[in-house]
Amino acid sequence: MSSYMKQASRQRFIALSVVAAIICGMLGFAGGLFWVNKQYPMMGEPTFQQFADSYNKIMNDYLEGAEASDLINGAAQGMLESLDDPYSNYMIGEAGNAYTQSLEGEIYGIGVEMRQEDGQFVISKVTKGGPAERGGLLPGDSLVQVDGNATQGKSFQELISLVRGKEGTEVSLQLKRPGETELIDIKLKREAIPLHSVTSEMLENGIGYVTISQFSEKTAQEFEAAIKELEAQEPLKGLLLDMRSNPGGLLQPTLQIAYQLVPKGETILQVVYKNERVVRTYESKGTREWTAPIAVLVNGNSASASEVLTAALKESAGAVVIGETTFGKGVVQAFKQYKDGSVLSLTEAQWKTPSGAWINKVGVAPDYEVKLPEYASMRPLPIGTHLQEGSYGEDVKTLQQALDVLGYRPSGKQGLFDSDTVQALKRFQQAEGLEADGEFNDKTGYAMLALLREKLNTEDTQRLKAVELLMEQIAK
Repeated sequence: MSSYMKQASRQRFIALSVVAAIICGMLGFAGGLFWVNKQYPMMGEPTFQQFADSYNKIMNDYLEGAEASDLINGAAQGMLESLDDPYSNYMIGEAGNAYTQSLEGEIYGIGVEMRQEDGQFVISKVTKGGPAERGGLLPGDSLVQVDGNATQGKSFQELISLVRGKEGTEVSLQLKRPGETELIDIKLKREAIPLHSVTSEMLENGIGYVTISQFSEKTAQEFEAAIKELEAQEPLKGLLLDMRSNPGGLLQPTLQIAYQLVPKGETILQVVYKNERVVRTYESKGTREWTAPIAVLVNGNSASASEVLTAALKESAGAVVIGETTFGKGVVQAFKQYKDGSVLSLTEAQWKTPSGAWINKVGVAPDYEVKLPEYASMRPLPIGTHLQEGSYGEDVKTLQQALDVLGYRPSGKQGLFDSDTVQALKRFQQAEGLEADGEFNDKTGYAMLALLREKLNTEDTQRLKAVELLMEQIAK
């Protein structure tokens, strides 16, 4: 082969190699672009360029400077807020940690659980024995201000960070109670709030009374331990399950409790995911053979997982439900926590009762609708406020109402701390061994609250009806 032909062949080889390299590069670039678009589909959205441009503009030109992580977390938070779903949200950093800690461990606060509703932060649960309960706060109260900071426009995470704090520190709250025109001001001290979710006691006639306050990681174990403890006292003839104001929580412990109470093979619930691409039916595994009759107590603040268990017990285990129609949260959230503690909580499904009923915004209706005594929804006593003769307003009216309920009815003008109110308060203080000065202070207020709780406990119309129904079934 001549040198000319060899040179031409070499040139063709080089040219083909260059073309092949270009093609491979183009294919690699296209493949990389395809992978990036598949991995990060938002980059293919026309408006993503606006986001990227805004990010760069802020980072380069914003006068005060900005942190990249703050911008990106804020964008993630904004995405969730744009869904207009009160149950889907993005909790940044410590707020995310606080969320996960609420399902385990211990927190420092006032002992309330809250939900966001129509732009307001509403108390859905008051921890028994906690500062909020002792101060007279009730489920349904909405927080207007915390330490002078308006709650309107704040995220749920921001509210939590305001309410929680170091043990022993004081927090000032302003609340609005349904049906009341004037706002309520109260001061409470933060305490360690244990997150035990199950309490129990043995009532007369062998009826076990178990209260579930929420469904956290250890709730099923706590429930099983409570049942064993009750059965060690005497054979259980009936079970009264109290889930009033239970806001819900995790599905898994809810199922584990249902496995103990619902007959094996019976449906507990159906979970239906987006576009019905997955429909998951949960049936009882029947981990024990439950034979005692069951009664369930619920109210308008019983939500989510408590509604799951209520419906399952009502429709698949023959339980009788007493109280008020439940809240109606028939959607399911899944949450994911990131390395910095942030949490994404997203509504991914909705659920049906064993009979196939949707309960979202409808709730579970009781078999027997029973209201609590009227004083159960009374405004909280003004703990942290000193009232004396000459004081007037809603706080005085509440004090007079409490005295009336406790049997010390003042006969003077309502809302005015007059001489009749002074005498009524003195009689109360004398009866309780307090300094009878006729003035309202914290010591007097706490004594009144303790008696009001005791009175409501003995006059709990919902629980009394439930016990009556269980006794009828036991007698059969």
